[in-house]
Amino acid sequence: MSTTAQRILVWDLPTRLFHWSLALCFTGAWLTSDSERQQLLHLLFGYSLFGLIAFRLVWGLVGTRYARFAQFVRGPRAVLHYLRALWQRRPENGVGHNPAGAVAIVLLLGLGFGTALTGWLMASGRAGDALEEVHEALATAMLVLVGVHVLAVIASSVLHRRNLVRAMVTGYQQGLPAQGIRSAAVAVGLVLAAALGGFWAYGLATQRLPFGLGAGSDGVAGVAVSSANPGRGDRDGDDD
Repeated sequence: MSTTAQRILVWDLPTRLFHWSLALCFTGAWLTSDSERQQLLHLLFGYSLFGLIAFRLVWGLVGTRYARFAQFVRGPRAVLHYLRALWQRRPENGVGHNPAGAVAIVLLLGLGFGTALTGWLMASGRAGDALEEVHEALATAMLVLVGVHVLAVIASSVLHRRNLVRAMVTGYQQGLPAQGIRSAAVAVGLVLAAALGGFWAYGLATQRLPFGLGAGSDGVAGVAVSSANPGRGDRDGDDD
């Protein structure tokens, strides 16, 4: 068995598609959140985010090695140990998510789920002002966490001397041959991509949400979805 580090496959295709699709959907939902005219886009981004998180929760149980929660979710002691080593510029090189990154992932999934759930309740006409404030607060917290995550990835890439962004694009990192995964789960990735593509194709072609999600009498939404960015919703009328 080889003990020399080489290029190995770590991230399967579904995990990579989830990562970048989630980033795109959150960005899109944020940018379209303050305009009535872009309500359909906002809802399509939001429901896509919801579906992606649901997929990731399942894939975290049945996916390939480094996609599984059991592989990278650790307790507080492991997280503190990793952060201490990082602070002392003695980073522990490993394959897959590090303990601190795992915390960010769990928080992002939780905040994303909460944001999407409250958005769905608002779109289906089951919300009041209090829930709208919760929706905005969750979205803002997620935005802050995304910013922290990006900075942490940059810092980790420098300290570990690994391009973590490129690894999440290609799926490959440096490691021992035995650490690599055997399959990129391409078939599952293609099904995920097809589901997202079909959802968006239907929505854009018909100008309606698929499956009547959050639909009112107009087939788009029962209520207007307010801004996920506090303070911006008051300007909705300027876009009409």
